[in-house]
Amino acid sequence: MRRGNAYLLLILLCVQVGCGTSNSSGGKNPPPPAVRVGLSAASPDVRLGATDQVTATVTGSSNQDVSWFVNAIAGGNATVGTISASGAYSAPSTMPAGGTAAIKAVSAADSSAAATTTLTLWNPSPTISSISPQSFATGSFSLTVNGSNFVNGAEILFAGAAINTSFVSVTKLTATGTASTAGTFSVAVQNPNPGATTSNAVNVQVTSNAPPPPPSACSGMTPGQGGSLNGFVPFPTDNLWNKDISSAPVDPNSAALINFIGGTVTIHPDFGAGLYQGSSIGIPYVVVDSTQGFVPINFTAYGDESDPGPMPVPANAPIEGYPNPGNGDRHVLVLDNNNCWLYELYSASAGSGGAWNAASAAVWDLQNDEQRPWTWTSADAAGLPIFPGLVRYDEVAAGHINHAIRFTLQFSRAAFVAPASHWAANSTQAMAAPMGMRLRLKSSFDVSTFSATNQVILNAMKKYGMIMADNGSSMYISGAPDDRWSNDDLHSLGSVTASDFEVVEMNPIYTSSNVPTGASPSISSFTASPSTSSAGSPVTLNWTASGASYFVISPSVGAVRGNSVQVAPTQTTTYIGCDESVRAHYGDGYSHSAVISWL
Repeated sequence: MRRGNAYLLLILLCVQVGCGTSNSSGGKNPPPPAVRVGLSAASPDVRLGATDQVTATVTGSSNQDVSWFVNAIAGGNATVGTISASGAYSAPSTMPAGGTAAIKAVSAADSSAAATTTLTLWNPSPTISSISPQSFATGSFSLTVNGSNFVNGAEILFAGAAINTSFVSVTKLTATGTASTAGTFSVAVQNPNPGATTSNAVNVQVTSNAPPPPPSACSGMTPGQGGSLNGFVPFPTDNLWNKDISSAPVDPNSAALINFIGGTVTIHPDFGAGLYQGSSIGIPYVVVDSTQGFVPINFTAYGDESDPGPMPVPANAPIEGYPNPGNGDRHVLVLDNNNCWLYELYSASAGSGGAWNAASAAVWDLQNDEQRPWTWTSADAAGLPIFPGLVRYDEVAAGHINHAIRFTLQFSRAAFVAPASHWAANSTQAMAAPMGMRLRLKSSFDVSTFSATNQVILNAMKKYGMIMADNGSSMYISGAPDDRWSNDDLHSLGSVTASDFEVVEMNPIYTSSNVPTGASPSISSFTASPSTSSAGSPVTLNWTASGASYFVISPSVGAVRGNSVQVAPTQTTTYIGCDESVRAHYGDGYSHSAVISWL
């Protein structure tokens, strides 16, 4: 009996204490948490050749390491793109099949734990480095565009409209199109979808395809100081000096630009009759004919941006400010009615032996659209011709001015717009005028109260405008001196203020960051027949060249058109080659002169 009770007690204790394990929850230990992978991309779209950061987040494990795959390829490859250990995905340079990249991350802690995200691949952003040609005539044209990131299906945009484009390579496209009008037009490249995007824009110049005026129009100019042009207008009718801008858009900054000039600043005719403080009033000119000889030009400052001599400058050519030119700009302007050239000198003075000294000089072909190379000066600060912007008595007397008028402002900034090519900045203010800025007298301005002479001038300001050409007194307009002017009548133009004008749209405005560049003219061959000649014997020079509309034969002959000229050396000469003195920066879309001198 006692032993039995002892066993009973042991059993009871086991029941009370529990003969097994337990926890506070009354159940078994939970399983470890599952390992999971999450993915996020900085962008769901990535351009070819670009990168995108993909971030993997691992939960359920302290081990954050993952293995990366692109389209099931460990680490990817050049076809589908590659991905680094940190998740930086680099898209391929060409579009893979399907146009997507499936990025997969597999956990190092649990290979069954993975996640995938899909990136859409976009075409790259194209970039233009150069365009050829940068200048061509109206009508049909062909373009070659060089750059980077071009894709099959890319289109060349001419003035914003797509033209017929052929894909050559990722760095080259060609296209054909038609230009109906002359002017400056933008060219860009647009890559197609997915991710259609447009490149930087580069400007080209379209010149007139119309035949130049016949030489007889030039020959009609009356020789002599202040000679009448008898209706001849320098440069073709589509030249920017001769362009009707009466309906051109107003620049969006017009009001601010006028405000910077000063709305109450008045027009001042910087020309007239007689003398002021012993000097003539205005910029004089002289017309010469075939009897005028050519003389050397010695440069004192800007010879590297000048056209060399010889030039047909008379020994008694009037200097601006004659008979007491003083220390002003001392311009000398000469028109050749035999060959239809315009010669302009700045800071000029007569030299010895019939030669002339000048700080700079420029030759202008009056039969063609002409402009200096970008960033080059001329006899004017803006790189413009001076004569075409002068108000002349002969044209006002005929009842109409068919060109824009030259004017000056006190301040200008480091920028220019066509047809200008050069700046002479004296202000850093954003609303200071760029050289070449064109003002237009508002169409609502009532001219009926002015004299017939002044109505001609004011109506020209409405139709052709005024072109900013130099730093000087604000709103001074340029003209030629003539004793037939009535100074009192001209002074009545002083009632016209800057607020009566508006700025014609300026696009593009060139600064140091976007001045176009291009190839210089090139002379590829040169021959002389005969190759050796005694003094005074004729020699015919022939050459072939590209990128030039005229040539300067120096030190004799001067400016010529065509590819041949006859010379007569002053001493026995053997012609063994051509010293091709061609200056750089001919990238403005206009053809220019090449300089030929012989060895």
